[in-house]
Amino acid sequence: MQLKAIAIICLITILFSCTPSQEGTSVEATEEETGIVLSDSAEIIPVDSVMSIITWIGSKPTGKHNGIINIKNGQIAIQGDSLASGTVTIDINSIQVMDLDTAGNRKLTNHLLSDDFFDTKTYPLGEFEVTALAPYDSALVTTKEEFVTDNTPALLKAFMVRNPTHLISGNLTLRGVTKNITFPAEVKIGVRKVKVEAKFNIDRTDWNLSYNNESNAVDKAKDKFIYNTVNVGFSLEADRK
Repeated sequence: MQLKAIAIICLITILFSCTPSQEGTSVEATEEETGIVLSDSAEIIPVDSVMSIITWIGSKPTGKHNGIINIKNGQIAIQGDSLASGTVTIDINSIQVMDLDTAGNRKLTNHLLSDDFFDTKTYPLGEFEVTALAPYDSALVTTKEEFVTDNTPALLKAFMVRNPTHLISGNLTLRGVTKNITFPAEVKIGVRKVKVEAKFNIDRTDWNLSYNNESNAVDKAKDKFIYNTVNVGFSLEADRK
């Protein structure tokens, strides 16, 4: 952000000293990590792309939008009775907005696909690769401050799955940028089916999805910005043979 006048500096001071804030909870994006090396005895199960989905909620001071993105393909690895690894390929071109009429849906979808956001002409696919798994520990969930409006993004503690069993770390690739994130998830491994459910927050600017972001204090004062925080959900299913 460029500060071109003393007035802007004063405005920033006012924003951060007089505006109420609320504690938000989000995953921290770090540098890409090495994937998990599986043993020969690992059971590899293809992800059911029909029954699996990614959900998202984007927020701005004047409202929110929610939608879905399809899973193109993927696989889950089981070692004994435990989740060992997993990868999914995300079909960004399949993104849908679920809360608008046909005309509004088309307009927002086209904008999301453009180079203002995902730039799908260059980066049509995303990917997630598990790099580590650990038992869930609430003490390891990081916190951040959110700028409060009528449509502040949901806190992770309110948004996350109700009964997390694991902390899953993995490399998330969007728009050609790969960052490692860790989030709470509920993993259910049955005799015939494996299910992984997760809900968490990301900072979209970590993947260069920076359109109308929160860095401009003037826009923030006028409520003319889109929150950096995006609520994301993963729902994966895989059938064991």
